[in-house]
Amino acid sequence: MSERDLRRIEVLSEVRTGRRTVAAAAAVLAVSERQAYRLLARYERDGGSGLIHKARGRTSNRSRNEGIRKYAVELVKTKYADFGPTLATEVLLDKHELRVGRETLDDGGGPVAVAYAATNIPPASTAARELRRTDPDRW
Repeated sequence: MSERDLRRIEVLSEVRTGRRTVAAAAAVLAVSERQAYRLLARYERDGGSGLIHKARGRTSNRSRNEGIRKYAVELVKTKYADFGPTLATEVLLDKHELRVGRETLDDGGGPVAVAYAATNIPPASTAARELRRTDPDRW
């Protein structure tokens, strides 16, 4: 259980014993009084496990098949390593009929196709920046 769930159990048990009102519990839990009554009813019916979110531990309805994700990432690594994530998703859709989002090609530490990184782009020179500041008509 999370800290939030444990705090809810603690506060709602105080409400059950009469040491705290439902309104005070709602303020402590940062929920409306109506929601506090709902939580209290569920706590009395199901105990502490009734306060845990019902979707905890389940995979998202929007999640992709892991095999499809791995296949898309492997395609990008092997054939399209120099593409950015947006272009890579467009190419995967056009050439491979594989619809994935840009975020799918992100394996936590950054996009899979890292060859397009800013190392290939020279930084703007300081002299050019200074010129822009001093002579706005020039640029």
